[in-house]
Amino acid sequence: MITVKRKVHFVRRDHGRKTISDQPRPTELTESGRIPRISRLMALAIRFDQLVREGKVTDLSELACLAHVTQPRMTQIMNLNHLAPDIQEELLFLPRCTRGREQIHERMLRPICAEPLWHHQRRTYYSSTSPAPPAASKCSPTARPTGDGGHLPPA
Repeated sequence: MITVKRKVHFVRRDHGRKTISDQPRPTELTESGRIPRISRLMALAIRFDQLVREGKVTDLSELACLAHVTQPRMTQIMNLNHLAPDIQEELLFLPRCTRGREQIHERMLRPICAEPLWHHQRRTYYSSTSPAPPAASKCSPTARPTGDGGHLPPA
């Protein structure tokens, strides 16, 4: 008696029909988890601002109507554009959420958006969300980071 061992791979074709294939089905290399809501809102705010600047939308009221949200909600989303550029970048590139609640919410960013000075925004944002701003990791061991991303001479 002869025994043949071989892996068999079933592949779904058109209309759900299964066929045998020599090669395994390619697995997609996607990250697990979901994109944080604040990252999506930040991307929307940037895109909406671009639409207004290009003249494709006349004002926030029209944009709110197109996006099926209220005008006050559209204002809240658009206020994310007032954040310092490095904070915006950090929000856009937050790691995916695999489980549990997200750490950063739009509501907690509202008072930061209302602050007109970027160095005050950075101080408030980094004190409430993470232990140190990313610019601090680029510092030399003797330099001290300032609130606006610059560096003070060694003390």
